[in-house]
Amino acid sequence: MKTKILILTLALGYVFVAFSQKATLELTFTAKYNGQYVPLDSILIENLTQGGDTILYAPDTVLVLEYITSIGDHAVIGQNSISFSQNYPNPFTGQTTIHINVPEKENVDIMISDLSGREVVHYCNTLKKGNHSFIFYSGDAKHYLCIVTGAHTSKTIKMINVNRNTSFEEKCKLVYNGNVHNLNGYKSQRLRRVACATAKAIGGTRSALTEKSINNFGFELGDQLRFTGYALTINDINGSDIIKDIPLTNEIYEFEIEGGIPCPGLTTITYEGQEYNTQLIGNQCWLKENLNIGTMVNGTTTQTDNDTIEKYCYDNNPVNCETYGGLYQWDEMMQYASAQGAQGICPPDWHLPTDEEWKQLEGEVDSLFGYPDPEWNTNGFRGYDAGLNLKATNSWLNNGNGNDLYGFTALPGGYRHSNGNFDHLGYIAFFWTSSVGSSSYRRMRRLSYDSDKIYRYSYTKSYGFSVRCVKEF
Repeated sequence: MKTKILILTLALGYVFVAFSQKATLELTFTAKYNGQYVPLDSILIENLTQGGDTILYAPDTVLVLEYITSIGDHAVIGQNSISFSQNYPNPFTGQTTIHINVPEKENVDIMISDLSGREVVHYCNTLKKGNHSFIFYSGDAKHYLCIVTGAHTSKTIKMINVNRNTSFEEKCKLVYNGNVHNLNGYKSQRLRRVACATAKAIGGTRSALTEKSINNFGFELGDQLRFTGYALTINDINGSDIIKDIPLTNEIYEFEIEGGIPCPGLTTITYEGQEYNTQLIGNQCWLKENLNIGTMVNGTTTQTDNDTIEKYCYDNNPVNCETYGGLYQWDEMMQYASAQGAQGICPPDWHLPTDEEWKQLEGEVDSLFGYPDPEWNTNGFRGYDAGLNLKATNSWLNNGNGNDLYGFTALPGGYRHSNGNFDHLGYIAFFWTSSVGSSSYRRMRRLSYDSDKIYRYSYTKSYGFSVRCVKEF
């Protein structure tokens, strides 16, 4: 469950300028993956009420919003103002790194305190022009405030310690880690893979040196915001999570990272009254859920060409459609068109995946055979672990769960047999393609509880299978 923690005591902002009188909200972001805190690479913030968006890039994990006007962006008040980034990682365990950029030689004062106001570290020195690195070693407090004061500004960040040291002998300390002559180069190297992946996630290229991107982002109290946290370097998993909220005071948001990232600029779509999430896999944009559109008909009934989209629900139970989506005969899915890649029952600007598009998906997620390896042109079970990587992490029986590395979240919805019976709920997922096999047979895919591979074959059009939609990006 996504966590939202209300902060009642923190009034200092991430980049608080002493003479600023505007009211602000401080939003802090953390993330967990499999129960462990992990660093975020970037956070996309969208204003669903007014429109517009902004992005925080690592190591920044705190957003300050000014009431009514716009995002609080006090990072640089003038040419000679120091720049002070959020500590990294944050949250941290025992120690964390702080970076300060000094545009001109200047006396800099660093004070770190706990939330009670007790000073635990005080550093004062003249720093020459450039980027400077410090390592903070924590004590037994969970939250710390770090205030950096220069000639022109005073700025504050909040640091979160998730593994408190309760040893009385251990004291907080701040260790100067040297003058980093090319901090930008350091950040570019650390974010090189992230920059490419994040550019896909946000729908555009960017420099890895960019700290913050603002696209006409305005904010007023009462606006609904959507936060998408990206953690793209966790065990090589492209992971993300989405939280929606209407922030009215300082808050901490905790993402629960799962495999997969939304499509750029298209996190969700609403179609026929139902919301679907999107997943970017390679250069393909897929719906994360099976389609569930139309009026339920009994499994013994043949779906027909009329003015109503018809669907089967496993065991004629509408609850199964809510969980696994509808089951459709091939002609009904295609809406009685014949050209592969037709829109069929998909939303506008989306289409039914072709056999070749499924091959591309399989090659993207398989750890051994890429696309267009000839492996994907064969029938039967193919590949190495594409099925394992597409299957959901739950709902599969007999230990058949997958690891859902790419957020496809394939569920074992079973199928409707051509004789009207239902079978294999919990064990198998069948998906139509929009491609012809031969004669009255049509290409399909099958994911099974007892295989890490994906099965390719052709079935008669009278079967009822699950349907996914795809959109080229």
